[in-house]
Amino acid sequence: MVSKPDTSKPLHTVRLQPTGTEFGVYEGETVLNAGFRQGVALIHGCKEGQCSACKAVLLDGDAEMLKYSTFALPESERDSNHVLLCRTIPFSDLEIELLMFDEELLSHSVAVSEFSGKVETVEALTQDIRRLVLSLDRPMTFFAGQYADITLPDRSTTRSYSMGNPPSDPSRLEFIIKKYSGGRFSSRLDGDLAKGAKVAVSGPYGTCFRREHRDDAPLVLIGGGSGLAPLLAILEDQIAEAPQRQIRLYYGARTQADLFWLDRFQSLEAELPDFRFIPALSAAADDKQWEGERGFIHEVVQRGLRAESIGDGADAYACGPPPLIDAVLPVLQMAGVEPERIYFDKFTPATNNEKVEEETAL
Repeated sequence: MVSKPDTSKPLHTVRLQPTGTEFGVYEGETVLNAGFRQGVALIHGCKEGQCSACKAVLLDGDAEMLKYSTFALPESERDSNHVLLCRTIPFSDLEIELLMFDEELLSHSVAVSEFSGKVETVEALTQDIRRLVLSLDRPMTFFAGQYADITLPDRSTTRSYSMGNPPSDPSRLEFIIKKYSGGRFSSRLDGDLAKGAKVAVSGPYGTCFRREHRDDAPLVLIGGGSGLAPLLAILEDQIAEAPQRQIRLYYGARTQADLFWLDRFQSLEAELPDFRFIPALSAAADDKQWEGERGFIHEVVQRGLRAESIGDGADAYACGPPPLIDAVLPVLQMAGVEPERIYFDKFTPATNNEKVEEETAL
């Protein structure tokens, strides 16, 4: 959740290069949170100093860094004035050089807001994947593929999950959540997070949203586990705008028991002119009934893109755990997908007191 700044503290101006964007940041507030609050769409990931997505260079001004991982920002880079915007607190006006920025992202700026949510549905999709539906007290403006922070009723735990529905119904949010044993959030989906439970919601976050007006290029969607959620939102948003687009959705699972909504995808294949859903099982060696693809999803994607020759000029979105993303990225580039047309969302483990608990969207 984005904490509210202490407006009694000094207000400083941050100027971003090379865009020239300026916005105010209160002392005690991070640069990234100030951007969220004012609708300045900065590239970001974990928001906790763990992933380096918001790395930038401090050109001028005084600032301090909150605690961060040296894997995200090694000491050698810190010594050369590199900073993580999610950890940077100003004590003067700052000038910052962005190392990564997206003109289209900056044009899709939506200020992060807080909402009251109520649980409408908790549905079991597989033995360890749940569908959570929330109704909001007011509409949330977001783009297909973004995520929100959800805080439990007792305020003890906040987790980030991608919306699994398009923004056409902004007062209703759907999520696909993987359950983890002992997970502070996910383990409560079969308990006290029943219909009527009230939660706090903050959003939208995330830069892996559908880029518009690319309907003449192939669309490649790749996911695993709960990573299907943002891909579904992107898929449904694309269908509403231009259903004729060539679309391939690759989904990796271990066994047939981990697959769901197959009828839904079969219906889409029948309805749409050029859509295919390609599920792949990585642990189906002894499953003689499975007639689909076998192997790790990046291997299946590699075979599929080569067979159809659709990588060149395509837009690709990949969502799921870090090993999936790390394996898929080079496959996409070798298939001819331009790096600037590859968008991804790593679902990394959330931690509380050093204890790994459950995947959370970035």
